[in-house]
Amino acid sequence: MPEPLRLSLACTLSDRTRPILDGRVAIPGVSLMALPGEPEDIFRRALRDRAFDITELSMGSHIVTTARGDAPYVGVPVFPSRAFRHSAIYVRADRGIRGAADLAGRRIGLPEYQQTAALWVRGILREHYGVDTAGIAWRTGGMEEPGSGERVALSLPPGLDVQPIGAGETLNGLLAEGALDAVVSPRPPSCFAAGAAPVQRLYPDYRSEEEAYFRATGFFPIMHCIALRKELAAAHPWLPLELFRAFAAARRLALEELRLVNVLRASLPWIAAEAEAQTRIMGGDPWPYGFRRNREEVAAMIRFAVADGLAAPAITPEDLFHSSVLDAAA
Repeated sequence: MPEPLRLSLACTLSDRTRPILDGRVAIPGVSLMALPGEPEDIFRRALRDRAFDITELSMGSHIVTTARGDAPYVGVPVFPSRAFRHSAIYVRADRGIRGAADLAGRRIGLPEYQQTAALWVRGILREHYGVDTAGIAWRTGGMEEPGSGERVALSLPPGLDVQPIGAGETLNGLLAEGALDAVVSPRPPSCFAAGAAPVQRLYPDYRSEEEAYFRATGFFPIMHCIALRKELAAAHPWLPLELFRAFAAARRLALEELRLVNVLRASLPWIAAEAEAQTRIMGGDPWPYGFRRNREEVAAMIRFAVADGLAAPAITPEDLFHSSVLDAAA
């Protein structure tokens, strides 16, 4: 028997990844060094330092680096993070912002322009609500602490107003004092959480808005994929498919646990009812893995990136993933 490959895996700990990280699901031929962490740190280290053999990766950054030809990783169509992002838009309550159309021409903060959550929000504003996102002044920076810039350098076309905030400034501080009209952030700004400033969600009943978006598009927005270093995939062409199969098995375990009610596996009293409601709205597989099932959604993300000036020329969805897994089904 050949010695297994000793590989590092960096990803966020969730019910969908825990069976891989705790060893319940093995990757054949691999001895895994599990490195759970938070996405912001994982992405920055992966893209700047090539720090991991296998990594959870921002789809926004993966599209950017693939489009310009310097991507260090190749994707596997496993999507451990998805999230609707209508809930991520926070606005000043004193600016007359009542709907998406009122964001036109405003000054809006983002942690990073390439961030996948921001990519989705701009795409939704543009295609679903008809907002001219090119006419918005986008300001990037850290939410609660001064940021360290984009995780990979960007070269944007002229005509877009995308600028970093001051070196000692934060998006939360600027929103609280009124220098920004809104922010887009997966994490709520502290001035909103504490009620310390006139800040509210653009969509207070965001679940209804997100359900309507899903019914209209069929998209449960992909945030991250699993990826491995290109040289590893070239040296071990069997590895991408084994990764896909292992993560698909881990996801099946997670979805099965939602239905276990003898002992609740998560700290939500009505988790079984929520799972049933989710099935009614989204069908029996709300976390689909596999390229063919997700190709249309990935194509939409590329379209968003091209419109944002992040990807030119346009690439195809197939370019983002290893060829051996394009037909794999979970």
